Amino acid sequence: MTAPTIGSLRVNGATLHYEVRGQGPLLLLIPGGTGGAASFDGVADDLAAEYTVATYDPRGMSRSTLDDPEAEQRVAEHADDAFRLLELLSHGEPARVFGASSGAIVALHLLTTYPRRLERVVAHEPPAVEVLPDAAEHRALIARVQETFRTQGLVPAMAAFAEGLKKAGDTTEPKADIKLPPLAAARAERTMANLPYFVERIVPSFMSYAPDIHRLQALSDQLVLACGQDSRGELPYRTAAFLAERLGAELQHFPGGHIGLTTHPVQFGELLRKVFRA
Repeated sequence: MTAPTIGSLRVNGATLHYEVRGQGPLLLLIPGGTGGAASFDGVADDLAAEYTVATYDPRGMSRSTLDDPEAEQRVAEHADDAFRLLELLSHGEPARVFGASSGAIVALHLLTTYPRRLERVVAHEPPAVEVLPDAAEHRALIARVQETFRTQGLVPAMAAFAEGLKKAGDTTEPKADIKLPPLAAARAERTMANLPYFVERIVPSFMSYAPDIHRLQALSDQLVLACGQDSRGELPYRTAAFLAERLGAELQHFPGGHIGLTTHPVQFGELLRKVFRA
């Protein structure tokens, strides 16, 4: 793996850790969940053969510190962080952006706010449940997860969250240990350390975010909505599929499920390159 150039960027209320590889047009990778820059280690080097690849830890995650650790987290502010990185690294040229999960929500807001700065955006399974007809049910899930976290702790809260993301009617037990690639397994400790912040601050704010669908319709030629081929019927898949239908866009299927980037990095990166070339 090629050692990246590492930098830090002061933004409103935080200091962002970012990493840069390669040369060419800028490709900004926005992580989701408890991931940071390291969540793209499996694809960044290959993508850097064609692009200047920028990855980063979102504010409050891993090495990106908050001035106020108790600060409320907002999608708009996270999108502004991404924009500041674009301004720093793209030299005024339109950039390509990929966002996964909660990072895909950031990417959607970035597109609706700064469309002229973006060439193309790929949003992989953004869990923007407010777009769904049964949004009230998912608001109840978010509230249940928060209450469980406050009263019972992290592990029961994560179990409630995972249950709510499953396919409708799926009563199967979670799959046995999934064998992760070595790079993904090596960052498990950092991922676990980010979980409390994710559950308490990111989940309620990001999953209650409602994207501007009319604005996205006007910008649909710059947007690719993507899903995991193995996550059909799960909640994040449903939101992306619903958005694609509303926008009259084709849904692009990537290898694996919601975390296909982690479980199938080579195949995922290959398809991502093809999508950005299209």
